Amino acid sequence: MAKESGITRIAVCQIEPVFGEVQRNADTTLEAIAAAAAAGADAVVLPELASTGYMFANRAEAFELSQEAGRHAVTGQWLRAAAEHQLIVVGGFAERDGDVLYNAAFLARPDGRWSVYRKVHLWDEEALYFEPGNLGFPVVDLPFGRVGMMICYDGWFPEAYRALADSGADLVCVPTNWVPLEGHPDGQPAMATVLVRAAAHVNGLVVAAADRVGRERGQDFIGQSVIVSHTGLVLAGPASSTEPALLWADVNLGETRRSRGWGRFNHLLADRRPDAYGPSRA
Repeated sequence: MAKESGITRIAVCQIEPVFGEVQRNADTTLEAIAAAAAAGADAVVLPELASTGYMFANRAEAFELSQEAGRHAVTGQWLRAAAEHQLIVVGGFAERDGDVLYNAAFLARPDGRWSVYRKVHLWDEEALYFEPGNLGFPVVDLPFGRVGMMICYDGWFPEAYRALADSGADLVCVPTNWVPLEGHPDGQPAMATVLVRAAAHVNGLVVAAADRVGRERGQDFIGQSVIVSHTGLVLAGPASSTEPALLWADVNLGETRRSRGWGRFNHLLADRRPDAYGPSRA
């Protein structure tokens, strides 16, 4: 599928991992990457912990299913897929670094280079298995633009998106495992997608969030993967809440960068007033 000059095609792959079936899950992701490549994608985003599933029973189980980042196991297969299809792959995995575990995202480049992001804000029992990320919110310079990563619960912290915007990100890739929120009314948009749209709008960022579907060890996941423009408007999705899906959208990341200037007098980042944001009393 032909793209205009300056256009980047972003894809998100909504899948249903099977807990503990690492190679089976890797095969599922490779099929999804190939489908995204056939649709002309330049970058593909996979869900959080796509290689293992999410609902670990204990740390020993998480440790057994974890892998070192790099050229072996699932991340090595993603590197080979990135090279084969000449695109970027971002996917979630359980990272082992010595005896320490992280809920991490792996970014594979076609030239064999790679980057890792480690989830900063751990959700619920994740804190029993993983350590909080220690790499901050890095931004990766790629031929089509500057890319940042975050994972799921990170998106509930405005500082995470703002840190990436301040560091020059154009696109934020979000592997995620969104779960139902208690008391959420039927018929209303998922809070997760509302937060994605708001964050994209107030930071001038394209956001591509890849969720999973299915039920795992009693836990439901809500799907509804989405790609949002720097305006906060939805470009693709939200996807089904129950079925796997492939979404893609064409974005101009140069336009995204320019968009942070609003009219003649305002700029989303330059107008910030850090001096006014601390605690105060009237």
